[in-house]
Amino acid sequence: MSTQPGNKYPSAAVPDRLFDDAEAEARWRARFHAPRISVPEWAIDAPDANVYVSNASGVWEVYSWDRSTGEHRRVTDRPNGTLHATPSPDGRWIWWFNDTDGDEFGSWVREPFAAGAAAERAVPDVHDGYPAGLEIGTRVTAVGVSTDDGSELFATIGGETTSFYRHEDDAGIASLSRDESLLAISHSEHGDSRHPALRVLSTDGFTTVADKWDGDGKGLGALEFSPVAGDQRLLVLHERRGREELLIWDTAEDTEREIELDLPGEVVAGWYPDARALLVVQFHQGRSSLHRYDLASGELSSLDTPPGRIGGAGVRPDGTVEYSWSSAAQPTAVRARATGGTDSVLLEPPGERAPESAPVTDAFVDGIGGQIHALVSRPADAPEGPLPTVFSLHGGPHSADEDRFSAYRAVWLDAGFAVVEVNYRGSTGYGSAWRDAIEGRPGLTELEDVAAVHDWAVQSGLADPEKCVVNGASWGGYLSLLALGTQPARWAAGVAGVPVADYVAAYEDEMEQLRSFDRALFGGSPETVPAVYGECSPITYVEAVTAPVLVLAGDNDPRCPIRQVENYLDRLAKRDIPFEFYRFDAGHGSLVIAETIKQTAIEVFFALRAVGLR
Repeated sequence: MSTQPGNKYPSAAVPDRLFDDAEAEARWRARFHAPRISVPEWAIDAPDANVYVSNASGVWEVYSWDRSTGEHRRVTDRPNGTLHATPSPDGRWIWWFNDTDGDEFGSWVREPFAAGAAAERAVPDVHDGYPAGLEIGTRVTAVGVSTDDGSELFATIGGETTSFYRHEDDAGIASLSRDESLLAISHSEHGDSRHPALRVLSTDGFTTVADKWDGDGKGLGALEFSPVAGDQRLLVLHERRGREELLIWDTAEDTEREIELDLPGEVVAGWYPDARALLVVQFHQGRSSLHRYDLASGELSSLDTPPGRIGGAGVRPDGTVEYSWSSAAQPTAVRARATGGTDSVLLEPPGERAPESAPVTDAFVDGIGGQIHALVSRPADAPEGPLPTVFSLHGGPHSADEDRFSAYRAVWLDAGFAVVEVNYRGSTGYGSAWRDAIEGRPGLTELEDVAAVHDWAVQSGLADPEKCVVNGASWGGYLSLLALGTQPARWAAGVAGVPVADYVAAYEDEMEQLRSFDRALFGGSPETVPAVYGECSPITYVEAVTAPVLVLAGDNDPRCPIRQVENYLDRLAKRDIPFEFYRFDAGHGSLVIAETIKQTAIEVFFALRAVGLR
C-alpha cells in the first residue's frame, strides 16, 4: 500500500493489489494490459499504406502497417502517448499531432511512412494551438487551429500558406473534395457551436460556393466528400426530424437529397469507394450495427454483425468492410467482411487476448423527461439480494454508454459491485430533444434521470441503498461531484475523475473550444448568466456533501483545468468530510496503461473502503 507524496490534500491510497485471490488479481490487470488496436486507416491513393493506434507497448502510440510486406512499425514513442494520426493520400507520409504531456496544444508533424527520418513540423507557417480539423491533399492541405482568440483556418497550396478564415467562435476544417477544388468548413457564426452550420469554399481564392444552415437548434455535420474525382457531393448529418440522419449535398449545384432510412435510433455513414453506396452505422439503445445503402435502388441491406458496439468502420477498394466490434462480454476485435459475406479477424495484436467479462442487460425507467435507458451488469457469482452498486456516468455530455467491452466496468464487477450506466438526458443516440434537454440547466437535468434510475435500482432489489457509489470522469466526474452535493442522501461515496468542480473558474481556464460549447449550453458566459453557472456548479453545494469523496485530476488538463479542482478541494478541506486526491502528470486522462491501472485500483479500493467491504 502506498500513497501519493507531495499533495497538500489527503493523498489517495494506492493498493498493492485489489484482490487476495491471485487469479482474480491477474485477471483484472490482464484486461487492461491486453493489446488493443484501432481500425486501420489507409492512404486513399496507396491503400497498402496503413496507420493505426495501439497500446501494445503499454502506451497508446501510432503504428504503420505496410500491407504489401506485412510489416508493422511503431511510429511514435512519447512518454504520455499519441492518439491522433493519419496518412497522406499518397502514402508517403504519416502525420501525427504533437502536444506536450497530454495538454492537447501543439502542432501537426509528419514523418516518412518508411522508417528512418525524424518527424518534422508539417506546416511551419501555422502557429500552435488546439486542433480544429485537418485535410491533407496532394495539392491542398487545410489545417484548423483553436486558441484563446478563437478559431483560425489555414490552407497550404504550392508551398504558400494562407490564413483564409478567422472567427472568435468555434470553427473547423471538415472535408476536402477528391479533386481538391472545394473545402467544407464547419462554423458557428450564429453563436451556437453545439449546432454548427456548413460552408463550402473554392480552394481557388477561398470564395464561398455554398452555405447551409438549418436554423436554431438544428446542427449540420460534414462527414466527407465523395471519393470520386469530379464528384462534388458532400455527405452530411442533419437533424431536421429530431434525430441525426443523412443527406447528400451536391455542393456544385447546391441541391440535396435526404436519405430516409427505416431504422430506429440515429446513424452515421461513409462512402463506398465507387460512391454508389453508403456504409451506414446505426446506433440504437446502446448497440450499433452495419448496413449498406445502395444509392441507385434505395435498398438497405444489413451486414449482420452480432449485437454490440461498432467502434469504427471503412470500405476497402475491393469492397471489403473492415470494422472494430466488441460487446460487454467479448473483447474488441478488428474484423474484415468480404463482399461474399465471409467475416474474419483482420488483425490480432501481439500478446494474450483480454479475459471475457459479464454481459449487460437493459433497463428502461420512466423519468421526468421521458424514458431513460440504462445498461445494467451484475457480477457473475453475485449472491441473491441487493448489491453494492456503482452508478457509472459517462462523459461528454454528448456521448452514450454502449454494450461494448470495458476493462473498467469489468473490474468493478470483479470487486462485487453491480454496475449501472445511465444514458441520461444529454446523451446522444436518443434524438435531438433528448440530447438538448440539458440546455440552460446542465448537470441538474441529468441528475434527475440518475435519481430516477437510482430509485428503480433500489426498488427492483438490485442496489443496496446504503452502498451506492456515484462515479464518472470528465462530464461524468462533474456530475458525480454535483450529485454528492445535491443528492447527498443517495450516495455512500463519490469518485470524480478529471471533473469540472468550479464551473466559473473552469470556464476561465479551459480551451476556447469548450468555452464556446459552454456558452451554447448554458445560454451565455458566466458574466452574462452568472446565476445559471452558480446553480449548476458543484462548488456551490460543497457544504452539503456528506459522503467520502475521491478526486483524480491531471496537471495539464485543458478541458477540466487543475486550478478549479483545487478551488473545490480547498472548500472541501474546511469540512469534516473524508476525501482523497490523486494528481497525475498528464492531461484529460492518461494514455499510459500502467497509469490507467493505477488510477483504477485507487478508485475501486476507495469505493470498497467507503461501503465497508475493506
